[in-house]
Amino acid sequence: MRVLSAGALACVVSVMIALVPAQAQDLAPNGGVWRHGISVFGDLKYPSDFGHFDYANPHAPKGGDLILAPSEAYLNQGFTTYDTLNVFVLKGTGAHGMRLTFDSLMTRAWDEPDAMYGLAAEAAAIAPDRMSAVFRLREGVRFHDGTPVTADDVVFTFDLLKAYGHPHLTTALRDVKAADALDARTIRYSFTGPLVRDLPFTVAALPILSQAYYTQHDFSASTLDAPLGSGPYTVAQVNQGRSITLHLDPDYWGRDLPVNRGRFNFSVIRFEYFRERTAGFEAFKSGEYDFHEEFTSRFWATKYTFPAIEDGRVIKLTLPDNRPSGTQGWFINTRRAHLSDPRVREALIHAFDFEWTNRFHFHGLYKRTHSYFENSAMRADGAPSAAEVALLAPYRDQLPESVFAQAYVPPVSNGSGQDRRQLKIARDLLAQAGWQVRDGALKNAAGETLTIEFLTDAPTFERIIQPLIKNLSLLGIDASMRLVDPAQYQERMKEFDFDITTQRFSMRETPGVELRAYMGSAAAEEPGSRNLAGISSPVVDALIDAVISARSREELVTAARALDRVLRAQHYWIPQWYKGEHNLAVWNKFGRPDIKPRYHRGVLELWWVEPQKEAALTQ
Repeated sequence: MRVLSAGALACVVSVMIALVPAQAQDLAPNGGVWRHGISVFGDLKYPSDFGHFDYANPHAPKGGDLILAPSEAYLNQGFTTYDTLNVFVLKGTGAHGMRLTFDSLMTRAWDEPDAMYGLAAEAAAIAPDRMSAVFRLREGVRFHDGTPVTADDVVFTFDLLKAYGHPHLTTALRDVKAADALDARTIRYSFTGPLVRDLPFTVAALPILSQAYYTQHDFSASTLDAPLGSGPYTVAQVNQGRSITLHLDPDYWGRDLPVNRGRFNFSVIRFEYFRERTAGFEAFKSGEYDFHEEFTSRFWATKYTFPAIEDGRVIKLTLPDNRPSGTQGWFINTRRAHLSDPRVREALIHAFDFEWTNRFHFHGLYKRTHSYFENSAMRADGAPSAAEVALLAPYRDQLPESVFAQAYVPPVSNGSGQDRRQLKIARDLLAQAGWQVRDGALKNAAGETLTIEFLTDAPTFERIIQPLIKNLSLLGIDASMRLVDPAQYQERMKEFDFDITTQRFSMRETPGVELRAYMGSAAAEEPGSRNLAGISSPVVDALIDAVISARSREELVTAARALDRVLRAQHYWIPQWYKGEHNLAVWNKFGRPDIKPRYHRGVLELWWVEPQKEAALTQ
């Protein structure tokens, strides 16, 4: 399962300024203290004079090519094709790599949960009341055409993205009231409302767009013309829907900054697109591209026996993934009347035999997903703590009593693929919801048959879906799978035109305003939002606010666990599986740092080509 990563959605994150003694000469126009970095709960690992991130090799050589297939997506990007280079709007399917052509005010440190350090901005200051943030641009920041990046460009970017940007961006910027240029290098963002903790980090991560360029070009349009950016890479070649090639800018203004030393080492990065995974894997085996992340456990266990593996030209790597594994599953569209009853949705969970699937299809390589914050301290387990109960108690009359008991976990089957006990439980739940078998079909009081369609654009998922469909059919449900092309799939997802679909959302280490896009009521009917299940609950909204407004990690974990309990009790999805590692196969020409960043895969930014290894591949 490829990931719609909130790590790739870096503009939707949380922040507070590190607390230090205020000195008069360090005060910003908003009364805050100028600092080189910001973080959610005040902790910064790196001092102002740090030389490079610990996980970056400042001596890494520049040069060589990295060719790969897309595996993580940002905003409107898909995985199998693209038709636009504009990745900041809802329209179209965006090309990969475009974020590498844009810089932002600050950039993440991937060995800290949520810290950011200066990129285009040399310093930031958060007001004492946290209702504004000020950023000071560095001298010498410039776009690829040589024109300077100014405060006016940053303000223009904010206005453009808030008005016309992708729904993820507009949601994240909802409580950013205004951006103002105080002078040519200083920008002030003003915030509104009680939930302002996230907002400095949110605006710090926005791409910086050129006012001059977008005054002449329609920002809302799909285009295959490369937009003007200021990042380390530029677009070199566009082969629509098949590949996109980026070149490292030799005159990149920020190449010597501490945050960039040892990063962006490849001269060329090219993304290759394939309509389905098997074709992509065959292309990798033949050397058409040289980096492959494997998401199909059956392939990982059985298919890596080709000659290049045996003679060492291709190597397998298993790297730890310490990020929250997030929410992978079949999301159930509660906007559909026949799927609006939680008992129906719980019945569907009982029909899925994970134990059989894991053994028969996945070679036992996966664990069952239980939580929306899987593989993290934010996962709810057992009975709620006193702090969780205190958060949940005001909404007791709006919640099922099960929320205050043990956190819901999916049932464990006997592994037969057709567990009669689980199917009986499912049948009883359906009956409680008013669905009875009549004339061989499951019908409601109005005589309507319970019909469910699984929507997918991945042929490889058919082997997983079909056994579930078989079990649903045994319950009398008219279940089917519809395989559509990627473009149609993207459009149907944007319009929520499905009963059930498969998706994975990777949660951040410090979740914040992006939760509104995943599960907030305002996003339930917003085209293109990540709220696939159509969750619309004032309780969920209130708990999201509690996560966003947490003033310590302890408060954040408590609020996230309470939110997790409520979501799981309502059965908005059929949980699937996860693994806390990256399974990678690479042609043996790369070097990589000794230290892997804890919260990032790090390949595009940190690896490099070793010429001797690359030469050996052709001997």
